[in-house]
Amino acid sequence: MNDKNNGDDMGDVGDDWAAALAEQAEQEAEAAYPNELTPAVGGSVDENSNLEVILDIPVTISMEIGRTKISIRNLLQLNQGSVVELDRLAGEPMDVLVNGTLIAHGEVVVVNEKFGIRLTDVISASERIKKLK
Repeated sequence: MNDKNNGDDMGDVGDDWAAALAEQAEQEAEAAYPNELTPAVGGSVDENSNLEVILDIPVTISMEIGRTKISIRNLLQLNQGSVVELDRLAGEPMDVLVNGTLIAHGEVVVVNEKFGIRLTDVISASERIKKLK
């Protein structure tokens, strides 16, 4: 009988932990997205339907291998075969941008004779929000 009670107590502790973690996730989501649609944390029908509203919105994704600044004079002198030096080293990860916001770093891959990007590091949502401020 003691074993059964101990098992119930352990189940209660597990339920308490699950509830505490869910509450923490909700608080973090509210802090990260004030006055906006919050991401579905608890999986309730209302939260999922809020997220469903934005899932089909198109965004522009781009990969950036580097940047440079040149004068208009030098820009007008560019022609076929010209080389423009970028601010990145060969082999350095590329930036993956969504609507101009850095979301990840990746490396170039070739799959079926097409270029692609293998994501090597994804920027966390909290880091992206910090950069917006």
